[in-house]
Amino acid sequence: MILYPAMDLIDGRIVRLRQGRFDEITFYDPAPAEALASFATDGATWAHVVDLDGAREGRPIQHALLADLAGNSTLKLQVAGGVRSETHVATLLEAGAARVVVGSLAVRDPEATAALLDRFGPERITLSLDVRVVDGQPLVATHGWQEDSGQSLWDIAALYPAARHLLLTDIGRDGMLEGPNHPLLAEAVKRLPHLAIQASGGVTSLGDLRLLTTDGAILGRAMWEGRLPLAEALDASR
Repeated sequence: MILYPAMDLIDGRIVRLRQGRFDEITFYDPAPAEALASFATDGATWAHVVDLDGAREGRPIQHALLADLAGNSTLKLQVAGGVRSETHVATLLEAGAARVVVGSLAVRDPEATAALLDRFGPERITLSLDVRVVDGQPLVATHGWQEDSGQSLWDIAALYPAARHLLLTDIGRDGMLEGPNHPLLAEAVKRLPHLAIQASGGVTSLGDLRLLTTDGAILGRAMWEGRLPLAEALDASR
């Protein structure tokens, strides 16, 4: 399993949101470049970096910062937030990002998203689907979790048979320290065997990591608050 320490950014500062709510923000002290260096020291090979300003506005806000981080870190960076066009993807990949995350675009414009997969290749694009479980159905949210698409995870995933990577977030678990949605993740692994799935939302303990059957996992709040040190989590995920 690949473990992705996560770093969410607002106005150049590291933050965490509770269930994606911009009115419930916690700020953390390290500068982004320092945090990435620390991840590398602990043994990480990847990091997940999100421009929350871009995710909220639906356009590039901190892409210059993301490009700078990608170009100067020893880690492979998976970067996200406000990606809406081929130009956005190309700029980040040219700057040194290993993968670019496409979220809302994958829901509202399947044709454009398929074109990104075709142009850049499935190894350079990570589809990101954020879901709220309603009456047992994982419904996809968009635009920084502020809007509901009315479509299910299975409907959207079926549009991309050529995709390789999927970041799957249960919004209800994100930042809540309650553990991942293991039944949903296990169902996704079974129903979407062509996708390397990254579990996001709720990873809190070594036990959580050991129960996951996904190809990767995002580590956020539990790491930042010292509940699950990155070095220990990396050891457990190997």
